[in-house]
Amino acid sequence: MKLHSSLGPNPRLARMFLMEKGLVEGTDFERVHYDIITGENRSSADYTAKNPLGTTPTLELDDGTCLTESWPICEFIEEHYPTPNLFGQTALERAEVRKWVRLFDQEVVVPMTMGFRAGAGRAMFEPRMAVVSPEAGAELSAMADAKWRWFDAALGDKDFFALGRFTFADLIVFCFANFGFTVGWKLPEGTDNLARFIALHNQRPSAAIWQQSE
Repeated sequence: MKLHSSLGPNPRLARMFLMEKGLVEGTDFERVHYDIITGENRSSADYTAKNPLGTTPTLELDDGTCLTESWPICEFIEEHYPTPNLFGQTALERAEVRKWVRLFDQEVVVPMTMGFRAGAGRAMFEPRMAVVSPEAGAELSAMADAKWRWFDAALGDKDFFALGRFTFADLIVFCFANFGFTVGWKLPEGTDNLARFIALHNQRPSAAIWQQSE
């Protein structure tokens, strides 16, 4: 299989997930990199034939089937490579993990992403897609920061968000925080629990991708 990838939180989320599963790039899967700064992912006819939206990542299976969106890609990998388990072993555990992922995706990822596109990332994104006004972007970023503080309180003194062990819920929080750091964002004040959480999981071997350049 091939992982069509690029710089960004979602491609790196998929890459970290594969690494956490013990799958090795170049052996278990091939990674095809796209330069999103130049818009290669949207200008390549070969890639947009696989994913018409031009977003990354895309997982291309050996039979040519292409899966898009990082969360479904990771769930697909989980079903085919169930060990180590990262989504939960029972229906109840899976519901608990998905609850945290859904909350984070809706309450942090959406406003944080839209705020970044309208603010610090405006020069890159405005020519390519609709973005909200700078004023709305600032409001969205503030909303995301408030939810980061909510997640900090929910984490408390724990090392994990769900099941008492590392799961996809932890991975998505970790990846979006680390991507924020790469574009000059900082954790909002009052999030010492999240700072500790990120420092802890930065020690995972899979986290080494955040020190790489793409």
